[in-house]
Amino acid sequence: MAAASTSKYNSHSLENESIKRMSREGANQDLSETVPRLPGEMLITDKEVIYICPFNGPIKGRVYITNYRLYLRSLEMDSALILDVPLGVISRIEKMGGASSRGENAYGLDITCKDLRNLRFALKQEGHSRRDMFETLTKYAFPLAHSLPLFAFLNEEKFNEEGWAVYNPVEEYRRQGLPNHHWRITFINKCYELCDTYPALLVVPYRTSDDDLRRVATFRSRNRIPVLSWIHPENKTVIVRCSQPLVGMSGKRNKDDEKYLDAIRETNRQISKLTIYDARPSVNAVANKLVLTGAIQVADKVSSGKSSVLVHCSDGWDRTSQLTSLAMLMLDSFYRTIEGFEILVQKEWISFGHKFASRIGHGDKNHADADRSPIFLQFIDCVWQMLKQFPTAFEFNERFLVTILDHLYSCRFGTFLFNCESARERQKVMERTVSLWSLTNSNKEKFKNPFYTKEINRVLYPVASMRHLELWVNYYIRWNPRIKQQQPNPVEQRYMELLALRDDYIKRLEDLQLANSAKLSAASSSPPNASQMMSHLQTHF
Repeated sequence: MAAASTSKYNSHSLENESIKRMSREGANQDLSETVPRLPGEMLITDKEVIYICPFNGPIKGRVYITNYRLYLRSLEMDSALILDVPLGVISRIEKMGGASSRGENAYGLDITCKDLRNLRFALKQEGHSRRDMFETLTKYAFPLAHSLPLFAFLNEEKFNEEGWAVYNPVEEYRRQGLPNHHWRITFINKCYELCDTYPALLVVPYRTSDDDLRRVATFRSRNRIPVLSWIHPENKTVIVRCSQPLVGMSGKRNKDDEKYLDAIRETNRQISKLTIYDARPSVNAVANKLVLTGAIQVADKVSSGKSSVLVHCSDGWDRTSQLTSLAMLMLDSFYRTIEGFEILVQKEWISFGHKFASRIGHGDKNHADADRSPIFLQFIDCVWQMLKQFPTAFEFNERFLVTILDHLYSCRFGTFLFNCESARERQKVMERTVSLWSLTNSNKEKFKNPFYTKEINRVLYPVASMRHLELWVNYYIRWNPRIKQQQPNPVEQRYMELLALRDDYIKRLEDLQLANSAKLSAASSSPPNASQMMSHLQTHF
């Protein structure tokens, strides 16, 4: 699947270069100054439309379509409505009504979005107005079907921070205390020959050879062998991930695979037990409620030191990623910081081959594809549930999670493109696109939780029962003005004000201390007079 989708991205036609050149030469000057645009973004067309707002009824406006977004501004005096929709968010575009349609506003376009928006535009029937808009939107919302690049490859934004430098696998494993006497780093997959959907660097039991790994790979789906994700800093139990064993209908066994699992179990001689969590669909329907329950079980086994844990689903890139990353978030406070969470996503999801291209369908018009699935959205929703239950445990706030989901779809950054690391390397994603973490790390104050209290080695056990799980209103229903969105917490708002006041007082105190030091310095270099002595005494008093 990865190889098939990759070929679509190889188009760097003259048209693509022309788009960049036109953008640099100022082809966007027709675009009003009030319409936002990114470096590399250019206006394609604009039209007068009637937006059929599901909440406020028909609104006359002008829609601007660029190679990145659909932007609508109301033309009515009593409405300040603005729509700003990245084209990557669009899942489906359908024509509404026909040539014989007579009803008011019955002729136009119906657009379904991946972020739960539904947009309807009524257009005039004469002058091919609908056809032009339909063709333009289809071309730029689904660029892969038209030999065009995703916008991430045209985006020329610059940020203060380099997001691609956030995750370095060697540094992350070193932070965990690896390699050690029981676990080693192997480069057997450096050229992705062992497993084309795994990262280049893997951590495996110290006493297993690379030949052992090759034999085990033949018994695991997609060659996704068991490898280490996380090790407990004290009791040394581990979380290991992989794909399902190829036992077949006859339930066949494999001595090499069993020997390898024994090697994993024996890396911890004090707790020589390995629990296997099978997260395949037939099982998770019973065992894993909204994913959190399964992750809690994994975290509890490891934290208590009762057992190491091996997690697998069918291919090891959907449910497996959900369980390992949520369990690691519960166990390791580092992942609850802004950069720590970025590393967790980069490692357990992006590097270990969650099929973002297939699950999200970036630039692909096949909205009914059976591979589409909100696996990563479900993970972020679980993180939000934990954020609500433990309001002081996370450095990041809700806005951080919403921003991640918005750019999961937007195609503005290269972070979530393609299905695996090997495909990203072939397309030179790190060289040719901007990382989402460049945006978040250049604006950290915007994404910080003011109540965050840094705690080391605190394990979080969220309540996973349905009555304790909430609907994420500020994500799922944020487009509906009739639903009263959760306003900023008044306590949080007051806390932020007090923090700002504290910072102001600290600055004023520092200024006074500097001024006082300068006075004392001047006084020491000349004989004091009566007024200087009085000032000196008053200052200290």
